[in-house]
Amino acid sequence: MKKTRLFYAALLGLLLAFGLCHQALAAGEGTKLADFYLTKLPAPALDPSPTLDRAMKIQAEFNEAITPFFGKVVGYKAGLTNPSVQKVFGVTAPVRGTLMEKMILKSGTTIEANFGAQPLYEGDLILRVGSDAINGAASAMEALRSIDAAIPFIELPDLVYAKGVKINGLMLAAVNMAARYGIVGEPIPVQPTQEWMERLKNFKCRIYDEKGTMLIEGPGSNLMEHPMNVVLWIRDSLKADGIALKKGDLLSLGTITKLTPTAPNTTVFARYVGLDPKGHVVISVNFK
Repeated sequence: MKKTRLFYAALLGLLLAFGLCHQALAAGEGTKLADFYLTKLPAPALDPSPTLDRAMKIQAEFNEAITPFFGKVVGYKAGLTNPSVQKVFGVTAPVRGTLMEKMILKSGTTIEANFGAQPLYEGDLILRVGSDAINGAASAMEALRSIDAAIPFIELPDLVYAKGVKINGLMLAAVNMAARYGIVGEPIPVQPTQEWMERLKNFKCRIYDEKGTMLIEGPGSNLMEHPMNVVLWIRDSLKADGIALKKGDLLSLGTITKLTPTAPNTTVFARYVGLDPKGHVVISVNFK
């Protein structure tokens, strides 16, 4: 009997040791991915492809590793909010990422075209939280009362992985939903009215090249049929993890126009038509 107890105690110890070892290996995945990201070298595939729970744990470690270089958290992003983009990356729902202060750049910024391993640009939109009351909002209109500004946003994501890697949505989640940089315009004050609900749904983001040729276009309704649906999704996703939104948080809502590779010696303009009651808004980024 004593030998049996000793055997099971030893077996339990081995199992615990294996579990701790496995956790330690898993815990290093985010740091390793951050090393690739920070050096702008293409990362290998995660093997096996992660579950959502594992992907978000890797993301937490990844974000911890890049925080010294990108600064404090200034908001959150919802990736894969457009059904056509979800189809490409093999998911049926958005996934959350985090925005940091040095990721946010002003309109007119010049940046290297190869700012990452797989650098891209897309038309996006930021809504800024104006009140903590958003955490208790029961409807889109009620949530809109806690939004104080809409901010034009050209997101500059980096897919991080090597070009031969078949990337899915959960692999993107592991690398903070490919957040790298983004170009912002001036905040446009938002009012909690039905007119603004319609404005947010129906505005168009049009991408132009330096010659004035329109390259791509998308409406606000590409964002889960309405941008406020994305706001509520981000709020609920954070709440499930015990995080509350606060005044000043920036919420990046996802892909309005398709993801497009960057090219050196080009300038990209994003024109927001129907968003600002005062007229069209244009922001730009120069790739060198």
